[in-house]
Amino acid sequence: MKMRLPHAFLIMFVFILGSCSEESLDDANILEAKNDIEVENKLLDIVNDHRLSLGYTSLESSTLAYKYANEHNDYMIATGNLSHDGFSSRASSIAAEVNAEMVAENVAKDYTTANEAFENWLASSDHKKTMEGDFTHTAVSVKKDSEGNLYFTQLFYR
Repeated sequence: MKMRLPHAFLIMFVFILGSCSEESLDDANILEAKNDIEVENKLLDIVNDHRLSLGYTSLESSTLAYKYANEHNDYMIATGNLSHDGFSSRASSIAAEVNAEMVAENVAKDYTTANEAFENWLASSDHKKTMEGDFTHTAVSVKKDSEGNLYFTQLFYR
């Protein structure tokens, strides 16, 4: 999912989202799951290697995007569903905090390795377009649920 955020509409967009968003994210039952740092680092390396092989720039790691990617994985684990719920809010927050022009995300679940998640994203035209998009920053969060299933969220922005 991508969101282009023109500077002139950013303030109005944030106001509208704050006042009438239908994306309700109840934090009351969301616990923080454990990150799989090894898989996160591997997936980031795979995505950047892919971009470099195509002549694109590698993406700089963003602690801000990592915070939001982690929160979204915790949400997906709590609900047990793969989703882009709350993406508008994440995108608006990132845009407001770092003056980003465009924000996008890829999500996945139940893949067992970084390579498996990457290959499935690559096989999807929308996910591939995001990974190969005109972005400068990214963050990859990979978290395990209580049964050991992996959830993936990668945020991109420029």
